[in-house]
Amino acid sequence: MSEPIKVAFFDTKPYDVESFREAGLASGLDITFFSHRLTPDTVTSAQGFQAVCVFVNDVVDAAVIDGLERQGVRLVAIRAAGYNNVDLKAIWGRLHVAHVPAYSPYAVAEHAVALMLTLNRKVHRAYYRTRDNNFLLDGLLGFDMHQKTIGVIGTGRIGRACISLLKGFGMRVLAFDLRPDEAYAREVGIEYADLDTIYRSSDILTLHCPLTPETKHLINAEAIAKMKRGVMLINTSRGLLIDSKALVDGLKSRQIGFAGLDVYEEETDYFFEDFSTKVITDDVLARLLSFNNVLITAHQGFFTKEALGAIASETLANIKGFFDGSGMPHEICYQCGTPDCPRKISGKCF
Repeated sequence: MSEPIKVAFFDTKPYDVESFREAGLASGLDITFFSHRLTPDTVTSAQGFQAVCVFVNDVVDAAVIDGLERQGVRLVAIRAAGYNNVDLKAIWGRLHVAHVPAYSPYAVAEHAVALMLTLNRKVHRAYYRTRDNNFLLDGLLGFDMHQKTIGVIGTGRIGRACISLLKGFGMRVLAFDLRPDEAYAREVGIEYADLDTIYRSSDILTLHCPLTPETKHLINAEAIAKMKRGVMLINTSRGLLIDSKALVDGLKSRQIGFAGLDVYEEETDYFFEDFSTKVITDDVLARLLSFNNVLITAHQGFFTKEALGAIASETLANIKGFFDGSGMPHEICYQCGTPDCPRKISGKCF
């Protein structure tokens, strides 16, 4: 009998352990769960493992890649859709990388809509008010989402799932995508438009695009100035899509009326950890938390039972497929930095 493949899981929480155990870890894999993140300081933890599994706040930069390669690691399996924390240029030709592109678009889309509804109808504020036996409605006025215009930036799986929900409210949907699908637009009754038109026309703006060099700080001071005054901005994608300092300025000037953020550009230092007895030293994050028209959740859009199950199953399929030679369903091509690249042959990039 062959030896089981040894895999090191980094930045794990109890729910990670539970979901991967439920997915069936015993089949050919010997998994060790580490609670600490993978960084240049902790890369020695990968000694003796053939693969590592990382999450969004783990660091897979050149220094880490050097350490992993020296220790005989062959595969980096990301248990998330995004892979902007991996230096694809540094890893090219050395290690393989896979991710989970579609664990549950509904989980993230539904969370985005939950942020919209909560901010609009002030549900979070009403909850604390009534618990204090205060039943006044002053300050809780919302607006009908019906017939309002929403701008959706990115019409991939999550963007489309969100559009389906928003159409149920009777909203007018304007969409932007680098590769617009006009057949899809006709089918569901939406319009593709340029960003300036979307900024100018949208009552609500929701981001569902990946983080790339082109989309970093897509929402900046210039973009905010073009938006309809009082716009609601929702981000459940990647924190670096928004220039947080520009967002604070937009909120202070009331150009932005509401902000719902499940991600933050400097979230690595805070999200998924308990700081309830500590001081937040990030001045921008602290300022955002001070606004009563800002709702921040700690990157929990993916956090449903169904999504965790899909993440576990797809991650294990990637790992097993690599080591048994059947091919990884979701290997990332290093040549162009995208998944499912047609340059790949037999599921291998090199």
